[in-house]
Amino acid sequence: MNLTPAPEWTGTSADPNDDQFGDQVEEAVLETASDYDAVLVGEPYDGAVIGRKGAAEGPDEIRESLAGLKTHHFDEGPVTSVGDLGNVAGAADADSVSDAQSMFQEVAERVHDLGALPVFVGGDNSLSYANASPLLERGTLGVVSFDAHLDCREVRGDPSSGTPYRQLFEAGLDSLAVVGARDFETSTAYADYLDEQGGTVVTAESVGRDPDGALADATAVLDDVDQLYVSVDIDVLDAAYPGSSAPTPGGLQPRELFRLVRHLAGDDRVVGFEIVETAPPLDSNGRTVAAAARTIAHFLAGYSE
Repeated sequence: MNLTPAPEWTGTSADPNDDQFGDQVEEAVLETASDYDAVLVGEPYDGAVIGRKGAAEGPDEIRESLAGLKTHHFDEGPVTSVGDLGNVAGAADADSVSDAQSMFQEVAERVHDLGALPVFVGGDNSLSYANASPLLERGTLGVVSFDAHLDCREVRGDPSSGTPYRQLFEAGLDSLAVVGARDFETSTAYADYLDEQGGTVVTAESVGRDPDGALADATAVLDDVDQLYVSVDIDVLDAAYPGSSAPTPGGLQPRELFRLVRHLAGDDRVVGFEIVETAPPLDSNGRTVAAAARTIAHFLAGYSE
């Protein structure tokens, strides 16, 4: 397993009362990971992107944005006990997407054994297969995927950022709830496939009408699983946040996403979290990167409740 050393985390404020993530997140190694409630793992890879590339730059830019955030949440209190294991190295030189997935899968399997909640910072959506598949051997698994798309495409040749949940179902995934999906962004064949697997789709429109009811509808299909894995593809946000490979109109607002991931994080069955497809070169004034960093902060606030 090849991880580069974590960057040095420092706060950006001169006010000693400003406790920031830059002051709280500590550089960690495998041997110290169990000292933390959660550990970050950067996954700089976008070799499987169907659309516009740029997600390989996500991990470092998201870290930089997160470092400047205050740690205090008004309802949950301050976020503490977070380590950073650094970035997975070498995947950019892999001969194929399948080989890259195998490399990330090897890292994820080890990280899931460390005793701290893994927070994978991607990177493209093909990594969802690598990050979640080691959990399939540890009990029943359900995924909540915040995404504009279903990502259940058939694998034709090499996997892509559109195939991870087809791959997971074929490997034994028990259930999938997609939250924030957009009308006119998927094919009927893939919607039918997800329905045949017993999964569910909660549209962005449904979230806009009733966020709490939408989350209840999503988790209803996950009642019988032992483990929950939470995935956020940043393109679940409206196209006003353009820093992803496939931004589209009609998506979630950040406030809705923050609320939903924070509530999900409080479920005792949560065993992992990821954020994927944040592409800084495609962003406007850093607003998508900032939303991604805050999504991680809200999830950690809910998890440490």
